[in-house]
Amino acid sequence: MLEEIKALHTEIEDFVVDTPNQLEDFRLEFLSKNGRIQSMFKRIGEVPNEQKAAFGKGMNELKQKAQARFDSLQAQLKSDSQQENSAKDDITLTAPSYPVGSLHPLTQTLEEMKNIFYRLGFTISDGPEIEDDFHNFTALNFPPNHPARDEQDTFFVRKSDDPNIDDLVLRTHTSPVQIRLMEKQKPPIRAIMPGRVYRNEAVSPKSYFLFHQVEALYVDENVSVADLKETLITFVKLMFGSDVKYRLRPGFFPFTEPSLELDIWWEANGSGKWLEILGSGMVDPNVFKAAGVDPEKYTGFAWGMGVERIAILRHGIDDIRTFYENDIRFLEQFN
Repeated sequence: MLEEIKALHTEIEDFVVDTPNQLEDFRLEFLSKNGRIQSMFKRIGEVPNEQKAAFGKGMNELKQKAQARFDSLQAQLKSDSQQENSAKDDITLTAPSYPVGSLHPLTQTLEEMKNIFYRLGFTISDGPEIEDDFHNFTALNFPPNHPARDEQDTFFVRKSDDPNIDDLVLRTHTSPVQIRLMEKQKPPIRAIMPGRVYRNEAVSPKSYFLFHQVEALYVDENVSVADLKETLITFVKLMFGSDVKYRLRPGFFPFTEPSLELDIWWEANGSGKWLEILGSGMVDPNVFKAAGVDPEKYTGFAWGMGVERIAILRHGIDDIRTFYENDIRFLEQFN
């Protein structure tokens, strides 16, 4: 047995280690639980009693030698690797370029719209995306049988036949935020409500079940249609340029009376046409009453538009789905 210990000493000294893989082979061969040194320890029962002391001493020295060589080889390989990497570094080389992210085109458009409203003296208000029926429909003067309440147009989170239990929906517009704002804040109010909205619509190049809106609300004493028109015209010129062609025409919305729609003249591919970009109007007195605002004292206007529609016009995009596909080739165009 003592002769075997001497032979292992020689093998440990002569084992060639030039790479990390060879170092791992050395460890498995001599130092692992199933290695040759551990296997020798297990054979102590075969050693005569008068030789056990010498055997134990020799085995401990063998294990220490194997561990010391392993540590030395490991340190040497690490040092060699660092020197090799250092030798390859050339500080005179140009640093590698990395892709730089940017805001999504919808975010860029929304930020531009918000900055325009800031200039016009508006603040920002926010509200929940899961709304109750009162704030999403009833307070906005939607009658009980209005088509917008139908499941074909609305995502219902909770729908009940019990009149004491209010339905919950994914908000179909950001107008509920106007109601919540008027409930908690007395006029004057001048705020916008940007956010995501949801409609139960078929996905197509022109429609999507998720999109973004920005609505505006101005409530004070003696607010008139003239104030609404001036604000709309100022916004559209700041958004599309002072030479933009626009027109205002009558419209209808349950929550405003009278109502107006704003179109701009859009030319593309050698032809032009009128495109609607927003709906607006004077806040209906019934809406004021539902929100706890005195319609005899206050008047106001509200209007809303889709962020996707504005981004599509600004960038000449012909498919709304492009905004949500996360195609890096598309997004890189907006860096």
